[in-house]
Amino acid sequence: MRSEPLRVAVYSPQQVVHQGLVALLERHPDRVEVVGLPRSDHDVDPDVVLYDVLALLDGDTDSLQFLIEKTAAKVLAVGRDLRPDLAATALATGADGFFSIGADELELLEAVESAGTGWEQGDIGPNPIVGSVGSGTWAQTIGTDVGLTDRELDVLAKIAEGHSNHDIARQLYLSINSVKTYIRTAYRKIGATSRSQAVSWAIRHGLPSQPPQKLDVDP
Repeated sequence: MRSEPLRVAVYSPQQVVHQGLVALLERHPDRVEVVGLPRSDHDVDPDVVLYDVLALLDGDTDSLQFLIEKTAAKVLAVGRDLRPDLAATALATGADGFFSIGADELELLEAVESAGTGWEQGDIGPNPIVGSVGSGTWAQTIGTDVGLTDRELDVLAKIAEGHSNHDIARQLYLSINSVKTYIRTAYRKIGATSRSQAVSWAIRHGLPSQPPQKLDVDP
């Protein structure tokens, strides 16, 4: 257990969102200390930064990359329910996790405190950071409503990243026939009849994606 409150900064292009998050955090001075954002290498880094993904709306990730690459803070993306692709972009850029802007006060504190655990890639056990790519929370948010298995979700994620069937087979240590089987069953569950429809579904549901260099002609 930490003996001192976590130092938390908030980044949002919308003043009402910034002030709202700050107001909620300041109600818990025993657990959280709200601080300013780091502006240079000489500033003391916060423990956690809450980053509103609306700042990524124009495609500019510079501010997010600065926080991820130039500070020691854990970065939590504040997701927008109608734009899951923005949270996916934040995670693909390197954010440690995400939570919904619709989270209640206790969920907000849980997200902040989960990011202050100090967990790093390679540590024993699942990633406890709320909404991290390696956490159960993140996995459970995608595809459960249509019954996707973990392997089907893995394959859809690779499709969304632009990989060919042969690439997917190699990366996931599967036979090409197994990959095609997972694709067929996943397509049936999400209602897709083509690779482009599968990519659109993946983007809408928050899977990281990039324009494919070459797509297989098979489904």
